Amino acid sequence: MDALAAYSWFGQLSVVVSVVAVCWTMVWQNLEHIRLQQFFARNFNRRARRLAAIVDPFLSVTFEEYEGGRIKSSDAFKEVRSYLTTASTRGVRHLRAESGGERDGGADKLLLSMAKGEEVPDSFRGATVWWSADAVPPPRDAVPWSRASRAERRFYRLEFHESHRDLVLEEYIPHVRKQGRAIMVQNRQRRLYTNISREGYDDGWYEDVWTHVPFDHPKTFDKLAMDPEKKKEIIADLDMFRNGKEYHDRVGKPWKRGYLLYGPPGTGKSTMVAAMANYLKYDVYDFELTSVKTNTELRKLLIETKSKSIMVFEDIDCSLDLTGKRKTKEDEDKEDDDDKDADPRRGGKKDAKSKVTLSGLLNFIDGLWSACGEERLIVFTTNHVDKLDPALIRTGRMDKKIEMSYCDFESFRFLARMHLDEDVEGHELFGAARVLLEEVNMVPVDVGEHLTRKSVDDDAGTCLARLVKALEKAKEEAAKPEAAQAAEEDGAKGIVAKDGN
Repeated sequence: MDALAAYSWFGQLSVVVSVVAVCWTMVWQNLEHIRLQQFFARNFNRRARRLAAIVDPFLSVTFEEYEGGRIKSSDAFKEVRSYLTTASTRGVRHLRAESGGERDGGADKLLLSMAKGEEVPDSFRGATVWWSADAVPPPRDAVPWSRASRAERRFYRLEFHESHRDLVLEEYIPHVRKQGRAIMVQNRQRRLYTNISREGYDDGWYEDVWTHVPFDHPKTFDKLAMDPEKKKEIIADLDMFRNGKEYHDRVGKPWKRGYLLYGPPGTGKSTMVAAMANYLKYDVYDFELTSVKTNTELRKLLIETKSKSIMVFEDIDCSLDLTGKRKTKEDEDKEDDDDKDADPRRGGKKDAKSKVTLSGLLNFIDGLWSACGEERLIVFTTNHVDKLDPALIRTGRMDKKIEMSYCDFESFRFLARMHLDEDVEGHELFGAARVLLEEVNMVPVDVGEHLTRKSVDDDAGTCLARLVKALEKAKEEAAKPEAAQAAEEDGAKGIVAKDGN
């Protein structure tokens, strides 16, 4: 019986061993087959490349419009495009025309570059290269209702003979980029940007998130009504920032600076931003936070801002809820995930509400992402500085705080000279207005409006009289609540005295 059981056991074991052997043989044969395929493929591809090099000895370099996973627009692409505004106009039949910059004709000058599908040759130290402009259609799996489904991926391609490889890669391309940067500076047109609110933004396909118009604001510091000493202090601070690259590199700080402009409405906070931009020759990015849905979108906006720019957040206290309890990282991640999962085709109140948090804004202006770029000012304006979270306006985030207050004597004298175009300090009404401004609060924009000539018959006297009349009226209006409060207090005292009797 034991011998029979042993025989049965050995029989079963032999069957298992046979099955394992067969399976191993099949696997090994397949592995050998795959190895042979890979061997032949490698050798075939190697020989095919060698044959192609003999038949077509030309190499190419492609400059795509976006880099870094389509998050950031490529500086190299912009530099090549600027370089080709001069190189491509010599022998191309179809050109693209864009508005010129501030110099050499301003808006009347057109910048020409080659259109899609065109090719142009260029020469460099005896070598001839060819540039072509093209674009590829969006991917087929793009979300059909998103803007990504309509976007093309633009690129420039540089082709050259392989014998010029070192010359092109080590000398020609750096030459093109350097010349392109110089042309960009020459043709630079300062712009006022605003962020675009749109659906399908976070669908994995990148597209411009800013729209812009030329920045032509006429306000400069010499036209700004402000105490002269305060104005000099601000200009000196801007100069130190503009020339502070070496300092920021030495201390290991991102080359940025925060300004907080606060004060009542009409005190000139927006015109101060314009004066700063004109003085520094910077672009202006006007952030509309209510149209930014998530912290991720806010970071994408930051990445796409250029150096030498001012990022403005006007009325920051009204843009977001910055007074409540800060949300945890888990809460923010959950909200971002919910927003990504939502169908972009569905509108509604929930989709319209911004989910940018105080924590996200703090990381934006002072976190790791704030170092993406350099030479940028971040400006917050507010009418109610007391409503802002202290963490938002501490030093390191808002480095310089400027109070924009009511019109004082120095500002009044400046406005009178600028609006009336004559010295009116000897006028009797000038002294009356000066005294009233010490008793009544009036913002500079209202003072300037009263001093503005309304007809050809207006002169300095009529304008000053209009201002004095407005100040007297404001004084009377301010006295009414005080008189009412005094009467109320007197009435309360009389009641107490009567009850005492």
